[in-house]
Amino acid sequence: MRSEPGESAPPTAGDPAEPILDAERIREREVRRRLIEAAGPGGWLRFDRFVEIALYASGVGFYTEPEASVGPAAAFYTAAHVSSLFGATIADRIADEYARLARPPTFTVVEVGCGDGTLSADVIRALAGRLGDAPGLRYLLVDRSPALRARAVDRATAVAEGTPVEVEAVASLAENGPFPGVVLANELLDALPFQRRIRRPEGWRELGVTVTGDSIVWRESEGTESPPPVGMGPAEPGAIAEVCPAAEGFVREVADHLTDGVALLLDYGGEEGPLLRDHPSGTLAAVRRQRPMPDPLAHPGLLDLSAFVNFSRIRAAARSAGLHERAFRPQAQALVAWGLERRTEEALRASEGAEETVRTRLAVKNLLFGFSTFFALELSAGDPSRPTPPTPATPPGEVPPT
Repeated sequence: MRSEPGESAPPTAGDPAEPILDAERIREREVRRRLIEAAGPGGWLRFDRFVEIALYASGVGFYTEPEASVGPAAAFYTAAHVSSLFGATIADRIADEYARLARPPTFTVVEVGCGDGTLSADVIRALAGRLGDAPGLRYLLVDRSPALRARAVDRATAVAEGTPVEVEAVASLAENGPFPGVVLANELLDALPFQRRIRRPEGWRELGVTVTGDSIVWRESEGTESPPPVGMGPAEPGAIAEVCPAAEGFVREVADHLTDGVALLLDYGGEEGPLLRDHPSGTLAAVRRQRPMPDPLAHPGLLDLSAFVNFSRIRAAARSAGLHERAFRPQAQALVAWGLERRTEEALRASEGAEETVRTRLAVKNLLFGFSTFFALELSAGDPSRPTPPTPATPPGEVPPT
C-alpha cells in the first residue's frame, strides 16, 4: 500500500527520509548515467522510460535492490502483509474457479508481481487446505526483481511441500504458452511504467523530463502536439493525467494466454472521470521507506514511483481483447463476496486468547476500510455461459461488521 498521491508540482528539494548510504549513492549515480544514456537530443526522456530505468534497470533499479522493497518495514506494504486472511480469501475465489471449470486435469495460477511471496504463501496454504489432493495444480511466480522473486520462491516452495501444488518461477505470464486457470495481480498495474499528459489550451501534451548531468527537471514535449489519450475527457488547463499503455498491454497478454478461467486484478485507482476531477495535478507518488517524497525526480533508483490505475482504460482494453468482465467493484466488496466473513469467523474461533482475537479483528477492519481507493476487477476467458460464483449478499457500498 503506497501513500496517497501528492502534488506533482515542479521539483523541490528532495527529502530522502533517511540518510542515504554510500552504496545507495553509487546505485543512484549509475541510474542517472543510464538515464542520460537513454535520453535523446537535448536530454529529453519520456516519463515511462524514466520510470522503467528508475524502477527496473538491471542491478540498480529500485526493485532490483537486494534489500526488501516490499513489506511492513520496507518501501510499502500490501494487503497481504496486513493479514493472511487476504490470501486465504483469494484462495477461496481461486478454488471456486477451479470448481467452475469442472476440476480440469491441469490448472495453473500465475501470480504476476509476486513481490516477496507473502501473498503466494498464504494462497498456496489455503488452496491446499481447500482442494486436498487435487492433481495438476501449478503455481507460477513472476516478478521482474530477481531478489524478490527468489524470496517468493523460497516462501512458496516451503509452504507447498507435501501438498499437490507445484511451484515454479517463470520469466513471464507467456513463458509456458496458453493455459486454463487464474491470473492474479495484486498491486502490479500501478507500478508499471506510465506516461504523463498535461492539458494546455491547445490540447494535451506529453510531459516528460530533461536529464542533463546532475539535473532532472520536468519538460513538455516540443513541436507537434501530443495526441490526447483515448477517451480522455475535458480537463482544466494545467491538469495532469497518467496513462499506462503497459497496463493495457498486460491485459491483452492475459487475453492471449488465458484459455479458460479468470484474471483477478486488485489495485488502487478509479474511473477516468473521477481521476481527472479529483486529482488535477495527477496521481504520481514517490515513496521511500513508507514516507512520501516531495520530488519524484530526486534520487532515481531509490524511490518507489507509482500512479493510480485508470480502470476505464483497463476495462476498455479487456473488452477489445475479448475478455468478459465478471465484476468490477471496491476491493472490500470483492473480499466479502469471496468469503472473507467466513474466513474471519474461522480465525476468531481458532484464536488462542483475547489478544489474538483483537489482532484479527483489527486486521480485518484494515482490510475492509484501510484500502478505500482499491478496486478488484475480474476478467474471464473461455466460455462465459458457465455458472459464475455467487454474487455478494451485502448491498453495494456496505460491508459486514467485524
